[in-house]
Amino acid sequence: MPNHYFQFKEFTVYQDACAMKVCTDSCLFGAWVASLLLQQQPSVQQILDIGTGTGLLAMMLAQQVPATIDAVEIDEAAAHQASANFSASPWSSRLRVTQCAIQEFTATTDRKYDFIIINPPFFENDLQSGQENRNLALHSKALKLTELIKAIQQLLKPGGHFAILLPFLRCVYFKAAAEKAGFYPYKELRVKQTNSHDFFRSMLLFGQQTTTLIPKDLAIKDGADYTSGFRELLAPYYLML
Repeated sequence: MPNHYFQFKEFTVYQDACAMKVCTDSCLFGAWVASLLLQQQPSVQQILDIGTGTGLLAMMLAQQVPATIDAVEIDEAAAHQASANFSASPWSSRLRVTQCAIQEFTATTDRKYDFIIINPPFFENDLQSGQENRNLALHSKALKLTELIKAIQQLLKPGGHFAILLPFLRCVYFKAAAEKAGFYPYKELRVKQTNSHDFFRSMLLFGQQTTTLIPKDLAIKDGADYTSGFRELLAPYYLML
């Protein structure tokens, strides 16, 4: 059974009320995006986190980037937990959560963002569990990727960027759908558990101009130890690094 909280160097994520717990690939995604945003400062001042869950990604970015971060979460219990996690963090004045679907948020706000981060529902057509809140978190029941792209089109400023975490096998489909909407992949980090495993996640950065994409690869572990690439990204966050 997962711990009801996860302790990082500068903040704590309580997760007992949230269907999706802190996991390694989400932590890696947050660290990778934060490293990219550090290269873009001070141009990134307004960030949107779609489907914040516990608020993990928003707090990882807040630790590294002095931006204001809005978080949207459809599940009521998860939104309350994210709000509590934000309030207890050192960056509470820059973090705020709205409990609603992103479709509703898009229809009712006039805000535009420099950067959007998304860890979306993963499994659009796979067998669902018996837990409704976990189904909402894991599946595209409440948010299909095509709807997500439409929301990004409306919420992103001209010249802005967004980053998304996807199962590796869904990347070709998403890249094609994003390109139809005028978004092009700038960077891609393909992730595998070890060098002897297949890729299982892709982390993608999109912008609004065409460019040449050269993917990079990262293994999380080498034997029982974390790889140097993983350690470098997670060193600002993990207590043991």
